[in-house]
Amino acid sequence: MSLKAFAEALPDFAKDIRLNAGSLANDQTLGDQRKYGLLLACAHGTGYRPLVEAVEAEAEGKLSPEAANAARSAAAVMAMNNVYYRFTHLASNDEYSRMPARLRMNVIGAPGIDKADFELFSLAVSAMNGCGMCIDAHEKVLKQHGVPAQVVQDAVRYGAVLKAVATVHAAVN
Repeated sequence: MSLKAFAEALPDFAKDIRLNAGSLANDQTLGDQRKYGLLLACAHGTGYRPLVEAVEAEAEGKLSPEAANAARSAAAVMAMNNVYYRFTHLASNDEYSRMPARLRMNVIGAPGIDKADFELFSLAVSAMNGCGMCIDAHEKVLKQHGVPAQVVQDAVRYGAVLKAVATVHAAVN
């Protein structure tokens, strides 16, 4: 099942979400690696298996195995980092932010694909998870790599739409 078909199954009260998902499916502005990498990272980031399966099917053959693995890895490591770093940022006791995280996150340093693409995937998932500290860190790296603000905004839009698709679909199915 394609993302568009998956979104078409959403109820009428989520018409805007359906339309936005269709726009993502038809988007040609980011190139296939960024588009399908974002779709895959964000779908995995939702943790909603039916959406993950739909996007995995849609992305098959459109991403290199390395890019698909990097997108999944971005979602996995952000699931961990976003919780940890959101805690250190929000905790009133700043002692936690000075302590070593002691979390393995080697994929961030060696994602197997272009660093800017991996950071874009990580930023979108971090936005979905609401980790301001991670959002700032990834956005800073993206700026250093010359990624325009419009591309950053597009990545966050992918995360917002896929999160909404997963939330609505889970609520009605």
